[in-house]
Parts: sequence; C-alpha cells; structure tokens
Amino acid sequence: MPTLPGRQADVVSRLRRAGCVFAEEEAALLLAAAATSGELDALVRQRVSGLPLEHVLGWAEFCGLRIVLDPRVFVPRRRTEYLVRRGAAFLQARRSPGAAGVPVVVDLCCGSGAVGAALAAVAGPLELHAADIDPAAAACARRNLLPLGGEVHEGDLYGALPDRLRGRVDLLAVNAPYVPSAMIGMMPPEARLYEPRTSLDGGPDGLALQRRVAAAAPEWLAPGGHLLIETSRQQAPRTVQIFAASGLAGRVFSSRKLDATVVLGGVAAGL
Repeated sequence: MPTLPGRQADVVSRLRRAGCVFAEEEAALLLAAAATSGELDALVRQRVSGLPLEHVLGWAEFCGLRIVLDPRVFVPRRRTEYLVRRGAAFLQARRSPGAAGVPVVVDLCCGSGAVGAALAAVAGPLELHAADIDPAAAACARRNLLPLGGEVHEGDLYGALPDRLRGRVDLLAVNAPYVPSAMIGMMPPEARLYEPRTSLDGGPDGLALQRRVAAAAPEWLAPGGHLLIETSRQQAPRTVQIFAASGLAGRVFSSRKLDATVVLGGVAAGL
C-alpha cells in the first residue's frame, strides 16, 4: 500500500470517479485529517458514498472559523456569510460611544451555531443566544457557542428563548429554512439525503417559517432592534411583504459574489 504522503493521486482519482467537483481540494483536507492509511480509506469511503465533506471531517469552514459539525446537522453555506456581514454592519452602526452593556444577539434556527459564532468573532463582544428545535443541532451549537460565552436553547422558535430576552434583542439573525417543499427533491443529494428535512423545508412556498419569525419579532426586539433573515432573490419581495405585515420596515441587501440575499428591518415608524 502507498505511504500516506503518496496517497494524493489515488484519493483524487477516487473522488473524481465519485463525481466530486473539487477533488484536489477535498483530497488535501482528507489527507490532513487522517493519521494512517486505514483512517484515510475510511474517510474516503464515507465521502464517495455521498456523505457531505463537512460531515466526514467533523467541521466546516465559515467566515474563517472552524465550526464543529455532527452528522445530520445542517452544513453552513458560504452564502450565509453575507448574513453575518450585514448583521455585523448593523451592530457596528448601532453601537454608540460610551454605551452601557453589549448588544443582545439571537441566532434563531441556529443549526450548528455558525452565524452566532461568526458574529461574536467579527462584531463582539455580544450577549449571544441561539436556539433550534432539533436536539442534535442544539447539542452541536453548544459545542461551538458555549466556549464563546453564548447560551443555546432548544425548542420551537421563540418558545425556546428565556422570557428575560423579550424586548431586549438588538439583532435577531435568522437563517430559517426557505426551500419550497416541492423543491426538496431537486436539491443535491448531499443536502436532501444527509441533512434533516426540518433544516431545509420552508413549507409550500418556502416562507412559512419566515412568517412565524416576523410575526413575533416585534415582541422580542429592543427599541431600534432589527430582524435579519436570509432569503432568495426571487422570494425577497414577498419576504419584505411578510415584514410589513408584522409592522417591520424591511430592506433587501444582496451579494452577487456570494449569490446571497437578506432582508433587514426594524419596527416601522409610528407603530
């Protein structure tokens, strides 16, 4: 058997045959993760079977951070880095010189807690909270956020949050599922076979969770606080309408580079 340093070409070939587009990059990561040829073979077998690379490695790179992942937990997408960027810009603008305390941020539908961890890294210090209905996701988020001083709550949207946060949240950062139910079957196998459907399925039009999040947001936002939601370019106009129906004045921000769209909004003036 080839020595571990000499396995690069073999691993690249196996990954290419399995249809991995970035075979060279993936091979380098798998080689770095394995201590022996036996370990490497096990990792490659998992990857060529279709398991997402991040689940094979046990981590995902997000905003320059290494986010711990567990099997069946949603893998943070690169496009969601734009949500972090817009959230950080809002928090930086909201801070005032000499202001007491730190901003309160909630990463709702947190999955692995990647958004909260990234916001803490680029816009901290924060009073950071995260919540998810999936026990596996909440457990994974604790691994990522407890070392940062964050709190992770398990439950259905705002029902998971402690009542002491009501009316105190400066930023609600939300990457709720927004794929229409009928479109799930068209997603790449890595997503539809290995990630929980609850982390993908946004209901018939993809906006069911957004409606629930926006409807209750004004009760939880601090004066001047904002809700920030990831959506798609096609859905953004309807997301803005959902915000308006809940008394929130929403603005659309997009990044062509990341193919990302978010809506940011606070309580409309006069409400």
